[in-house]
Amino acid sequence: MHHIYCPYCEEMREEEEYSYTGEAHIERPKDPASISDEAWGDYLFFRANPRGIHHEMWYHAAGCRRYFNATRDTHSYQIHETYKMGELPAVTSPTKAALVTDKAKAAPTKVKAKPKTKAKVTPEEQQGDAS
Repeated sequence: MHHIYCPYCEEMREEEEYSYTGEAHIERPKDPASISDEAWGDYLFFRANPRGIHHEMWYHAAGCRRYFNATRDTHSYQIHETYKMGELPAVTSPTKAALVTDKAKAAPTKVKAKPKTKAKVTPEEQQGDAS
């Protein structure tokens, strides 16, 4: 099970809470009516599929319900960073990915602990304690 850091919730959460929504940083044509059908089709349907560092857009479906970007190595499936929409990636090459990974190993990510709750006691258990 992979864990992904949500830059909005500021928590590591299980991969099942997220949906992959496609390649990040794709610029929409400024005047779609003026481009050819072929160019419009390329914009809609063709995406880069690199082996290595790739910038992707993800959706936190079971959490804050917000979109964010992630930099992932498609060869190892390792996520090097996540960042909010509108921000630029810090990792843009395998060399920078190695530096970010080394820093992450040296300084682990802080995860907020869940508050402890008391276990619920059934009436049968309460009666057993009284005798």
